[in-house]
Amino acid sequence: MFDYRSMFDLQGKNALVVGAGSGIGQASAVGLAAFGAYVYCADVNPEGLDETVRLVQAQGGQGQALSLDMRDAAMIGRVLEGCQPLDILVSTPSINIRKPLLDLNETEFERIIDLNLKGTFLLMQAVGRGMAERGRGSIILFASIRAIVVEPGQGVYAATKAGITQMARALAAELGPKGVRVNTIAPGVVETPLTAPIKNKPEWYQAYADKSALKRWAQPHEIVGMVVYLASEASSYVTGSLMFVDGGWTAVDGRFTPPL
Repeated sequence: MFDYRSMFDLQGKNALVVGAGSGIGQASAVGLAAFGAYVYCADVNPEGLDETVRLVQAQGGQGQALSLDMRDAAMIGRVLEGCQPLDILVSTPSINIRKPLLDLNETEFERIIDLNLKGTFLLMQAVGRGMAERGRGSIILFASIRAIVVEPGQGVYAATKAGITQMARALAAELGPKGVRVNTIAPGVVETPLTAPIKNKPEWYQAYADKSALKRWAQPHEIVGMVVYLASEASSYVTGSLMFVDGGWTAVDGRFTPPL
């Protein structure tokens, strides 16, 4: 008989969480450790990693801090050589430059593409190869609601998130026969250091809150349930999917409630 209580158990699994220094990445690292995974906590900025490792240990988990720039293929290779074989990859980093498309210059365009799309590609390619050789693994990439819905000033960011989603679907098709699953998560608006400037503008902050069915922003820990689900055997038949954790943002059509 299948042991349903073990579906979310990550004991004996090794996870690499990139972007673990803050926000959703930090929460994901702590959450995976709480369910038993050994977590390699990686970030280009090491300042927040000590706090992440402390939080991992406070949950009774194990992990270590690693410096990693996912835009550097050689650096990714060196980091992976120092890790135990990975069962789980979580990739969260991205940047956005809020400008109309006609005002965005080539340097800004390349900066967004270089991290969000190219960096994700390099990371999933390097980790995916090892997982394919071992015949197991779960790759979890972060997209966004902007993969399917946009607003002024987010054209290139949205394009990268749509691109990540399509790359993940292609990799899911390619690695499925080898036992590797690949999925993306699309958060809505989440309170993180990246979105802090919006919180300082009450009208903008409230407009985003009102757009969701739940009428509020998410906290990073509210995204972790989906991460753990996709990392675990609970999602053993889930691959190539875009999983929304958006408070109903993409389900609600517009902000105006008509008289009914």
